[in-house]
Amino acid sequence: MASGADVTIRSMRPEDAEEAAAAAHRALTQLYPVDVSPEEEAIRVAASTARAAHLQQTDPGGCWVAEVDGRIVGTALGLIRDGIWGFSLFGLLPAFQGRGIGSALYAPALAYGAEAPGGIILSSSHPAAMRRYARTPGYRLLPCVGLSGAWDPLRVPAGLRCRPGDLEGDRATIDAASRHARGASHARDLPVLLARPGARLLIVEDGGFVVARNGSPCLLAARDEAAAEELLWGAFQSGPRGGTVSFGFVTAENQWAISVGLEAGLALTLEGPVFVRGEVGPMAPYVPSGAYL
Repeated sequence: MASGADVTIRSMRPEDAEEAAAAAHRALTQLYPVDVSPEEEAIRVAASTARAAHLQQTDPGGCWVAEVDGRIVGTALGLIRDGIWGFSLFGLLPAFQGRGIGSALYAPALAYGAEAPGGIILSSSHPAAMRRYARTPGYRLLPCVGLSGAWDPLRVPAGLRCRPGDLEGDRATIDAASRHARGASHARDLPVLLARPGARLLIVEDGGFVVARNGSPCLLAARDEAAAEELLWGAFQSGPRGGTVSFGFVTAENQWAISVGLEAGLALTLEGPVFVRGEVGPMAPYVPSGAYL
């Protein structure tokens, strides 16, 4: 078994994207097993690799791997958008945990955003992850819940203003909603998020946007709660009628999302917390993206 001294922490290279994404996935699924179809797993692998490749290109200073004997065993991906640092991905294989390797891998990704005015971390519920982020100087914890279940089509309000969106044509609405909710635009990352099969962009004119897949909101940002509520209902409607949907990282500042989810027939679930520091905006109305915050 390798010791901490046998591990090399280095910048991720373009050719590492697939292996780095796979290592993080293996680490996380050993903690949180998932059961999906082969087709869905192939889509997940492609999306994970695309995320790693995209962030290595846009934020090479924030992307790091832990390597042992030429094999990647851990991945840390950070990004900076409009002065907001976000922690996109962290995973270390369990066999290498508990020896200081995780801290060594986390440190350069965190340092990449040290001069950014604000920072956002979406944590899993794993005790070690929550402890690491809670002990990161300057960050405060925001408790979260998730919602999941089959939504009830009979409860959808009439007259929703949602319409299909266009990345270029609706850029002003996207930028304004993102900057209001989290202090930074999502525009740079949306093409990658929308490349996943089944992903759809919906817009409420001058109000906000949601990226949904199979009825589940992957990312939602709005300028007011009324628009956010309509976008969430629109996300549900974009998938199978009455299908199972889920979303998470809903903070106390986003009671509107809890209200809509419960009205739709979803159940509350426990979630890992969000950690924030500095100038990140109100973090509402907002359902963050696990990949792009």
